[in-house]
Amino acid sequence: MALRAAAAFSFSLMYALMKWAATLQPLSAGEMVFYRSLFGLPVVLLWVFGTGSGLAVISTRRPMVHVWRGALGVSGIFLIFQGLRLLPLADATTIGFTAPIFATLLSILLLKETVGRHRWTAVIVGFLGVLLMVRPGAAGAPPLMGVLFALGGAFVAASVTVTLRQLGKTETATAIVFWFFMACLIAGGVVTAIEGRTLDWTVLAILAAGGLAGGLAQILMTTSLRHAPVSALVPLDYLQLVGAVVLGWALLSDAPTMATLAGAALIAGSGLYTAWRERVLRREITPAAG
Repeated sequence: MALRAAAAFSFSLMYALMKWAATLQPLSAGEMVFYRSLFGLPVVLLWVFGTGSGLAVISTRRPMVHVWRGALGVSGIFLIFQGLRLLPLADATTIGFTAPIFATLLSILLLKETVGRHRWTAVIVGFLGVLLMVRPGAAGAPPLMGVLFALGGAFVAASVTVTLRQLGKTETATAIVFWFFMACLIAGGVVTAIEGRTLDWTVLAILAAGGLAGGLAQILMTTSLRHAPVSALVPLDYLQLVGAVVLGWALLSDAPTMATLAGAALIAGSGLYTAWRERVLRREITPAAG
């Protein structure tokens, strides 16, 4: 649980630093993806070689599934960073937590799962939280394009979970993380080569710190799964919302509105209830050991 809490803070720090860099000098989403991957990759490589298995730990028996996961993941992170460029940090982070809502809907469409009234209620409450934040047509509402990009990133993130279920059966977590970072590095590098610009040293240092935080967050999150079940760890992910509010105020002088806080409460409540309900269902279906 401590590892998962540290991962949540590290993710908050990564997004805050990336947002801060983009306020100091114009950056495209592609550049943000590239520098996040470039400076985060050394941390991931240390993790790879720290396993003691060398490059064998990143070998794969399903390269095309990694390609598909990489394409989805890269699309998602491009959308997330584009939303981050246009929205306040707390808003972008909060909308990112609609991913569990989309995952529930995708489980119906793709996995043919049966969803009862409890989870349907959670989905509706979550989307009400989004509407409360967005406040269509209201003065001072967040930019609509930013909201759409952030929602698109959350939808793709939910789609990735389906692919990860397939990959997790045959691939190590280390391999999944490594190849995802490589996909982001290549895609972001292509965009940066086309539209990149010379960066101020201060901005580059902030991006480097953000990349290191992102790489560390990925490792902490993955490692936490070795020591506790997902259902026990998911609630700690919402500490990222707290980190976004605090860091947004400290680094960007960006205080969240009451609408953002109220919407965040509904979205977080929806996600937490969904996680709790799925845990209950698993307990009902699975006989107690012993």
